Formats: sequence, C-alpha cells, structure tokens
Amino acid sequence: MNRRSRTLFAVLAVLSLGLAACASEGEDTADEGGGEASSDVTACQVTDTGGVDDRSFNQTAFEGLEAAADEVGFEPIVQESASAADYEPNVAALLEEDCDIIITVGFALADATAAAAEANPDQNFAIVDNDFFDVDAGEDITFDNVRELTFQTDEAAFLAGYVAAAMSETGIVGTYGGRPFPTVTIFMDGFVAGVEQFNTDTGGAVEAIGWDPAAQDGLFTGDFENVENGRLTTEQLLDQGADIIMPVAGPVGQGTIEAIEAGGGTEKIIWVDTDGCVTLPDACSLFLTSVEKHMDVAVQETTVAAANGEFEGGLYVGTLENDGVGIAPFNEFEDDVPQEIKDRLGELTEQIIAGEIETR
Repeated sequence: MNRRSRTLFAVLAVLSLGLAACASEGEDTADEGGGEASSDVTACQVTDTGGVDDRSFNQTAFEGLEAAADEVGFEPIVQESASAADYEPNVAALLEEDCDIIITVGFALADATAAAAEANPDQNFAIVDNDFFDVDAGEDITFDNVRELTFQTDEAAFLAGYVAAAMSETGIVGTYGGRPFPTVTIFMDGFVAGVEQFNTDTGGAVEAIGWDPAAQDGLFTGDFENVENGRLTTEQLLDQGADIIMPVAGPVGQGTIEAIEAGGGTEKIIWVDTDGCVTLPDACSLFLTSVEKHMDVAVQETTVAAANGEFEGGLYVGTLENDGVGIAPFNEFEDDVPQEIKDRLGELTEQIIAGEIETR
C-alpha cells in the first residue's frame, strides 16, 4: 500500500494545567501507564533534523523521554538525524537495541516508521505529529503497534493570534514558516484566524502578513536549521511594519530574536512548541506568549505505558479540551495584557472546545 503521512491538526491548551489530569478516553487521550516497570526497560527515540537541543520540537519530545526515564528508571537511547537520509538507518539501528518502544519525532519519519512497524509487528512504536493516511485510497491507516501522537495546534495558535492583534501597536502582525508542511501551516492558519476574530470582535483592521490561509501560501525560509534565514525573513516582516511575529521554524526562529535585538526595537515574538521563556530565557523579554504543543507529556505517558506493558496503538489528539495544546503565560508581559483580553481568551477557549468557533 502506498503510504504517505497526513499530519493531524494539532496544538496545545490555553492556560494548560496538565495533560494527564484532563485527558479523555479513547482517541483523545495518550496512553496512561501505571505501576512500576522492570529495571531492564529500554526506550528509544529518533529525532528529526535539529537534534535534541534544538530549543523546540525535538527537545520537547526528548524531555518527555527523559521524564519517563526518571519515572521508570532506565537510560534512554537516542539516534539524532542530521538529514533525511538518516531516518531509516537510525530506526534500523534501534531495532537492534531491544527497545520496549521506539519513538520517532516528526511526520518526516512517517515512511521509515510505517515500514519498520509493518515489518516488525511485535515492536512498539510512537510517532510524534503524524496520523498515517493512504492518500491514494483516501483511507486512514492504523497500526496496532504504533501510537500516533498528534496535536490540534491551530486551536492554541488562534488564541495567540487574538492576543497578538490586541497588543499590536502598528496594526500589523506577521508569521513565517520553515517549510510549507501541514504541521507548520496549521499554526499559521490558527494565528491568522485569531487575528480575524479580534477584528470581528472589535471592528478593528489588524493585518496579518506572511500567510494567506485561503491560498495556503506564504513566507518560508526553506529549512529548519539556518538561523540566518530566520533573521533575513524577519527583517522582511519588520520592514513591512509587523511588530509581533510568530516564527514556525524550529531553531530558525532564533533568527527572529537576533533581528529584533539587532534593530533595538520594541517588537515582540510568539514562540511555538514550548514556552520560549523556559527554553530561551535570555530572550524572555521578547516573548509575548508561546503556542505550546505538549509533546513531552504525550511522549512520557506513552513511554511509561509501554514500559508497564500497557501500550495501545492508535491515535492521540492533543486539544485545548484535553490540555494537549495551549498558550504559555504572558511572563514579562503579564501586566501589559489588559484583563478584558485575558477574559476574552477564556471565553474563546470555551467556545472553541464547544465547537462554536472554527480555528482555521
């Protein structure tokens, strides 16, 4: 069967209090482990390019593996991918390690994960940010031995777009991506939709540049590694008047920090995947908020479940409702964001959960 990946819409919960406490059952929850695992447990992970210290996607997933290691008591094994050519060899190498679970990070590893899972039905896998789908047949694909960890990121990005519009002084906010992958553009869809909601609520005319949801076309650096590309792309947005920018490009987003600091301006950033003030504390004064994808919690719970012999394949979707996605605290801008905006974000969260507002 010709398999390709369809990345499930994903994202994180506003003012999230913890995935495990609020997760619902079935397809809307990650595996929950219980009890104690044996000391001979081995859990393994293959990163996408960028490595475990990318201050973003890979790092968050790795932190989940480390948390599981602390909880259960094992030494995690990690294969870092320098390029796409490393995906299959890295997965193959971990098949030799007798891993209780192999976690692949990112939909780019979908083909390598699917091939390995099909060839090794007794090996447990989890893949971050991918829902297997057969495009030719128009059918979803489910492997009994693969847990698909996906996130409805547009929900949280919608909230970030709303607060960006509310806090913009120029009336222009911007976003850009690394490459036009669904896991990237879903952030951008939600961000622009949030700006539009603010305009609807207030009669405003804040403009979101860098992404056109209708045309599914926008501004991309072409990679997830070159920080200089992020800096140059940010300068384009700044030159057009954007004073709040959301980079969706992993480590490339650090170029946005450099561009704003070099200009000595008062522009702000919305980080993605993790709370920027935690992963990049030296730049905390620039982060209005962050669109969080709670990959670490999903990875931790799935790994512990596998260690305890309680692994279940199938789909997990992180949403605002189950605290799988969300926006980070306003940190240094806590006193600057008006209370009425904070209250409206709470109302919007409830409306999104109730299905009353579409976020893309």
